[in-house]
Formats: sequence, C-alpha cells, structure tokens
Amino acid sequence: MAVWQSHQAPPHLVTRRSAPAVGHLLNLPNILTLCRLGSIPIFLSFLSKHRYTPALYVFIAAAITDSLDGTVARWFDSRTEIGAFLDPFADKLMLVSAFVVMTIEGDFPGWLLSVVAIRDIVIVFGYLMLSFFTGERIPVRPSYLGKSSTFLQLACVTGALLRMRLAYPAYWYPLLYATVAVTAMSGVHYMYRGLVWLGSREPEMFV
Repeated sequence: MAVWQSHQAPPHLVTRRSAPAVGHLLNLPNILTLCRLGSIPIFLSFLSKHRYTPALYVFIAAAITDSLDGTVARWFDSRTEIGAFLDPFADKLMLVSAFVVMTIEGDFPGWLLSVVAIRDIVIVFGYLMLSFFTGERIPVRPSYLGKSSTFLQLACVTGALLRMRLAYPAYWYPLLYATVAVTAMSGVHYMYRGLVWLGSREPEMFV
C-alpha cells in the first residue's frame, strides 16, 4: 500500500497540471474556429429564406476567420490537436452545407454536388481505412490541388450568392467546370498519396 501511494501525485499537483490544458484549448485560433462553426446555422437560415445578401456577408466573415485562425496560430505558436481537427472540419461543414442547400434550391447543378461529395467521402473513408490497417495516425497535409479545389468551391458559393443579384456572368459555367475538374483531380491525388504512404508501411493486421 505504501508503494502504491508513493506513485500517486498529490491532488493539488493534479489540479495544477490539468488547468493549463483547458486554457490552452481556449486560445484565439480555436475561438475563431468555434465562431465559424456557430455561423453555419445562421448562414443556412439565411439561405433557406432566400436572404442572399446577409448570407453572403456571413459567408465572407467565415472565410475571414478561416484565414485569421491559421495565421494567428502560426504567429503565436498556439497550434493544438483539437484546432488541427476543428479547422478543416469547420471549413468542410460550411462548404458541404452550402453546396447541399444551394443544390436543393436549384442554384447549383446536381453533378457539381456529386463530385464534391464523392471526393470528400472517398478521402474520409480512405483515411479511416488506412488508420485502421496500419494502426498509425496519418499526417494530414493539404496539397496544392486540395487548396485549389477549396478555393474554387469558395468562389462557386460566393459567385452563386452574387448571381442572385446580378445576371448570369460569363465566367459562371467555366468556374463550375474548373471546380469539378480540380476537385476530382485533388481526390485522385489524395488517393495516390494514401497508397504511397501505405506502401511504405506494413499493415498492423499482417504483423
């Protein structure tokens, strides 16, 4: 019993160690990400009511917070595990929600949503499968094609919201086609990177 007690940390030390962790999670980049998550229901509410100008303002504000949280995290070296997960999750939830609602409303063609959704499903499913087979956490680093596809998807949503007030611009369909092409190529590229990563490791199930 005496040996067991000697290995236990005093209660006041346990409290002091756990407190900084909570404060570390509630840093400015993570707060900005949480604000972006909270803006998604507001954005979708405006979309469903066809109030496209307020929806555009909310969408632009969310895009600004997306740029700010990453910049602040790098400047102040305040990156966290939860932030690394929440940031892309918030971005993807905002974009996918916008694409689904705007496709239902007839603002986007169905084939655009299909390519975007299939690409995201394949990436998430592939990530989970690789993690399961190898027993390792795969480092997630966005590629240039991935960043380009995200930018084009943002441009599509912004262009669609602006199009509600303006006539059909000449760039609209070229923008849609470019988004589909780059999104599909980024999905294939991520699959290739996943297979290369898997080939460099022996799956845990065969060890």
